[in-house]
Amino acid sequence: MNVAALFRYPVKSMLGEELAAIEVTARGLAGDRSFALFDPVEKKVVSAKAVHKWPLMLRFRSALASDSAARITFPDGAALLSSAPEIDARLTQAMSREVRLVSDSVPERTADIICFDPERPEQQQVSTFDLVENGFFDSRPIHILTTATLAKLKQLYPEGTFDVARFRPNLLVEAPGTGFLENDWVGRTVAVGTARLRIDKPCERCIMTTLPQGALPHDNGILRTAARHNQANIGVLASVVTPGHIRRGDNVHLK
Repeated sequence: MNVAALFRYPVKSMLGEELAAIEVTARGLAGDRSFALFDPVEKKVVSAKAVHKWPLMLRFRSALASDSAARITFPDGAALLSSAPEIDARLTQAMSREVRLVSDSVPERTADIICFDPERPEQQQVSTFDLVENGFFDSRPIHILTTATLAKLKQLYPEGTFDVARFRPNLLVEAPGTGFLENDWVGRTVAVGTARLRIDKPCERCIMTTLPQGALPHDNGILRTAARHNQANIGVLASVVTPGHIRRGDNVHLK
């Protein structure tokens, strides 16, 4: 197995960037989820999981411009650095709702999520969840997905578009065959590049996998397929055991 692609998402819930190589720090991929939008009225971190409030999040794109700044591309194609004095005003205008761009220092670390049974998507409820302390991660800092899982999902639901962008992994691993290989990785360590990652848990998916982005249409069948055949899990979540560097093409070894 080897690393087919590397992805980073500097601003939580925005589209991210594909990389040729990345440093892995103790907190995760360098620059990943370093920023987020913050709702100063409800005092919550903005998440595309609350699509009823934030329907435009997946129309923005973020890329790291330096160690301390991200470049945000707006839906109209305009771009602005996170350090620009007018960034909050521009984002508020684009969202039609007051927001602030924040870094890890924000004390309030909760966000909303729409929960629903994929067999009955019309029955939805909103819940609130806590983010981790370091970085704007929902649970663990690194998400790994294999091509074998994507191939299996496509086999189960040929009408669906199982583009990797729907699932927002940090590492896409080229793996032979089809099947939910990652299910057997939980509790093991992955050696990739000079980094070592501990596989902590399956990645349970949510409404974000169904949302439109770019050319990808809205499709509840994506989540329904995962729920019917793999307990709504797609990929796995990992923590950093040993920081290091990862490059596209690096071999992936399970220990």
